[in-house]
Amino acid sequence: MTAEIDAAIQARFAAAQNILLVSHVRPDGDAIGALLGLGLALQNAGKTVQMVLNDGLPASFRHLPGSDQVRKEPHGESDLFITLDCADYKRTGKQFETHRKPDINIDHHITNEHYGEINLIEATAVATSAILTDHLPNWGLTINRDVAANLATGIVTDTLGFRTSNTTPAALRAMACLMETGIDMPELYNRALVRRSYAAARYWGAGLSSLTTLDGLVYGTLRLTDRKQAGYGGNDDADLINIISAIEDHVIGMIFVEQHDSVKISWRALQPGVDVSKVAKTFGGGGHQAAAGADIPGKMEEIQPRVIQTTREMLKI
Repeated sequence: MTAEIDAAIQARFAAAQNILLVSHVRPDGDAIGALLGLGLALQNAGKTVQMVLNDGLPASFRHLPGSDQVRKEPHGESDLFITLDCADYKRTGKQFETHRKPDINIDHHITNEHYGEINLIEATAVATSAILTDHLPNWGLTINRDVAANLATGIVTDTLGFRTSNTTPAALRAMACLMETGIDMPELYNRALVRRSYAAARYWGAGLSSLTTLDGLVYGTLRLTDRKQAGYGGNDDADLINIISAIEDHVIGMIFVEQHDSVKISWRALQPGVDVSKVAKTFGGGGHQAAAGADIPGKMEEIQPRVIQTTREMLKI
């Protein structure tokens, strides 16, 4: 089946000239790495490519090759429409609600809804960027140093530097192949996972001071006022969830991030065998067994207690 999908995707690429690539709102490193990696590879093959992120590109990823090409809105017509790293088509953003069905849907989330005409979904892959690393050569596309820098960033961020439980020998081999193009892996790793702005560090401070523990659940809360006081320009948690997920002696880690008309929630399983994706799915979100998220319309005061109760009930903690 995978060979048939590869052949179908290669044929679509060969026939297309104007290609639109889209990933999800509040993009993480894998969304960005996959978007830029595939986009540059297609450009190198002579295609005209638009790379669109509804929320734009976070400052922490603007060092990546091709990052200056990312736009918030598509322009003109496209003859091939591809979504990357989006389990749910709605996560591409409101501007795509009336857009035509995606021609190709490439993702690694187990909760993917297979909404594309062609769906390349590999739930065992550590990242969508890892899927592209494996398949780009099958589609007649070349992985040069710039493409590799983006794909490596996607892999290293989604595995938290190869610390997630789904890290496999195949993922390490894929990274080795990318490194052979000459990328500076230590620098990419440092920029993606270690460096933080002063504003992000202050934002973390607000979240860490809010930490609460409850029968194996540990969670933090970030308010709009915290973001403003810290001077943080993003609308995410600045990866604070990765710090929370390192807290020992707990079963689940969570972060609640207040938006203007909703609350973004991230779940992390802190012990093997716990599946947080089923909780996220209940609230219209999705993800993986060990890491998932959802964006719920409404106010923090109403949403937080309901989500905590549901999480405890469904995961029996």
